[in-house]
Amino acid sequence: MRHLYLHVPFCPTICPYCDFHVVRRGPGLVERYLERLLAEAAELHARRSGALATLYLGGGTPSYLRDRELERLFAALPWPLAPGAEVTLEANPGTLSPARLEQLRSLGVNRISLGVQSFQDPVLARLGRAHKGRGALRAAEEALAAGFRVSLDLILGLPGQDVKADLETAAALGVGHVSAYTLQVEAGTPFALAGLEPDPDREAEAFELAREVLGRAGLVRYEVSNFARPGEEARHNLAYWRMAEWGGLGPAASAHFHTPAGPGVAQRRTNPPLPRWAAGEPPLREAIGPLEHAKESLMMGLRLREGVDLAGLARRSGLAELGRVLAPAAERLAAEGLLERARARLRPTEAGLDRLHAALLPLWEALEAAYPSDGAS
Repeated sequence: MRHLYLHVPFCPTICPYCDFHVVRRGPGLVERYLERLLAEAAELHARRSGALATLYLGGGTPSYLRDRELERLFAALPWPLAPGAEVTLEANPGTLSPARLEQLRSLGVNRISLGVQSFQDPVLARLGRAHKGRGALRAAEEALAAGFRVSLDLILGLPGQDVKADLETAAALGVGHVSAYTLQVEAGTPFALAGLEPDPDREAEAFELAREVLGRAGLVRYEVSNFARPGEEARHNLAYWRMAEWGGLGPAASAHFHTPAGPGVAQRRTNPPLPRWAAGEPPLREAIGPLEHAKESLMMGLRLREGVDLAGLARRSGLAELGRVLAPAAERLAAEGLLERARARLRPTEAGLDRLHAALLPLWEALEAAYPSDGAS
């Protein structure tokens, strides 16, 4: 196992648009979390050893943990890091300081994913964020000065937002990576209950600005929502998009393992939420059959500018003639300007990245018509 995700569910505040598995601190809750994490890490390491090429601590807000808690968390991980490993920690601006950054460096963190969302105070207030624009600037500047690779998260196309100003501020900081998303209003969140609806036209304009402003600064769109300078791509997330193997620790964390023997092509494991996870409930295991694996690989791979290697996908899935099956649909999509073919590789165009669903659906329909449902999951 070369990639590991670790979920830290604790947050100082819960944003009204958030549908991740997050909780507030409670008496003894972090202690129980760390005890269960130690046991789960030992169990996984007994089955999946090896040096990690990437380690990603997400949440929640991992940087919200106290110094001693962070030290215990890292001490619970028995995997060594491979030379040059990427170790990413998600952070909110208000949880970082020079002292905290120094501690993170000592623990092996070398990449900070900073949840900025906007640099404009009225926008941040509407999003329920605890920090101000000045605090976001300070946190990014201090992380860069401390030698971290820094990625900024921005939400684009918000009501009242000066999108160009946010993008230009991010670009001027000199960060190597920007994740630029539009607001997803998920069912059950306060935003959904309030009837907030995204504006597709405003969001399309915002992404056009992102390509223009970030592109001028040398940040290339290499994935639907991610821009990076060459060599600054998020290596851990690339493992997801390329359908590699990864392990998952913590409540609601997921894992993905290839299965050379047994049912299916791969296995997905999803941990239960915090109370049941802390009590030792095992993950839900789902076998992923050849057809589902091929569909997921197209869905994830076509998010990337590099696209999907169809010959490699045919080998992994065991679906004979996969390239031939997809060829008619791929040719139509190429004529529409959504995809391009380069030997056995399918790549999205810029328009294809913008209209991923339109590029993906005909390919899925071709697969479903050619191969019976495997029913593995």
